[in-house]
Amino acid sequence: MARGLPKKAPLKGVANIIVIASGKGGVGKSTVAVNFACSLAKLGQRVGLLDGDIFGPSIPLLMNLNDEPCINEHNLMIPPENYSVKCLSMGMLTPPDGSIVWRGPLVMSAIQRLLKGADWGQLDILVIDTPPGTGDVHLSLAQQVPLTGVILVSTPHAPAVQVTLRGATMYEKLNVPIFGVVENMSFCICKKCKDRMEFFKNVNSSILLPRKLISLPLDAHIAECCEAGVPVVIKYPDCDYTNLFTRLANEVLEILEKRNPERDFVL
Repeated sequence: MARGLPKKAPLKGVANIIVIASGKGGVGKSTVAVNFACSLAKLGQRVGLLDGDIFGPSIPLLMNLNDEPCINEHNLMIPPENYSVKCLSMGMLTPPDGSIVWRGPLVMSAIQRLLKGADWGQLDILVIDTPPGTGDVHLSLAQQVPLTGVILVSTPHAPAVQVTLRGATMYEKLNVPIFGVVENMSFCICKKCKDRMEFFKNVNSSILLPRKLISLPLDAHIAECCEAGVPVVIKYPDCDYTNLFTRLANEVLEILEKRNPERDFVL
């Protein structure tokens, strides 16, 4: 069995790989991944974004990138770029209405192709958006490349927290550092009175999760931007939502700077 496992090796030109994960579906991982990547790019980082959701890719829609990537002379895919972020997704390689019906080995092969079959150039950070669960994609990533860390995404709802905890346990077993949790859709701000309305009152299950990095509101602008293919941090650069992602990006950069003091991160 061990002979068939891929050999873990650094990704050429990529300094750090950060995974966005949860375990639970529908908690906003892709939205967080896209806005986090764009926030890093706005801070001067060289950023790539890999869509690790083979069966349900959404990065092409969220980043407004639907063209098939070009191939260079070395038979490597050239990730298309938008908003200063290089992106690659299975959604760029299959028809929009096509479905992918694969077993584990083909999924692992696809992840390897997206990771190592692309010319990412020089990147400070590669952000990887992952699917729900704790299966093939997550294990393939951990087996193929050294992961710098993981950011977990969850709502405060008890079912979501319980599954996110399983995701955290998986990454702990894989010896991947957990940077913290992005708490998503836990509240909204009334447009008229500006009061904060909490959706999950008297919920204590989230205290079991790793430390909270930021707490994001539910906002109509988010759905609008997702469908338009323009991340919120790009379309509304001065809104509170954008400021929260800037804070997240700066906090992660500080973590990376402490881990790699010899590297010059733009803060």
